Amino acid sequence: MWLILALLSAVFAALTSILAKVGIDGVNSNLATAIRTAVVVVMAWGMVFLTNAQSGITEISKKSWLFLVLSGLATGASWLCYYKALQIGDASKVVPIDKLSVVITLVLAFIFLHEQFTVKSLIGCILIGAGTLVMVL
Repeated sequence: MWLILALLSAVFAALTSILAKVGIDGVNSNLATAIRTAVVVVMAWGMVFLTNAQSGITEISKKSWLFLVLSGLATGASWLCYYKALQIGDASKVVPIDKLSVVITLVLAFIFLHEQFTVKSLIGCILIGAGTLVMVL
């Protein structure tokens, strides 16, 4: 099931980029990010209430709150940078660079989460990096 959800995530992320590039034309990138964020907030809270998960909010630990808030700030910074880059650059160049987050995530997971970094991971990182370079040049 995780594989299907991950593939759907990739499809929706691709649609996000294309739809955003069309929608951001003539719109301030910060305003566009705020509109997108408002839609995401409504959708996310809608899913919380639809699945009756709202009661779990009182069970969230202080550590989880801290890291969820930090994650939200990182997401906001990412979206603000992404929308500005998308507004002034070509989607075919901005998106591959944005996807370097895969490589950065693998490195950070190795350093901070002590996840295994294998030869396969290293080869994948090199290929993603090289592929990004080829697409952007």
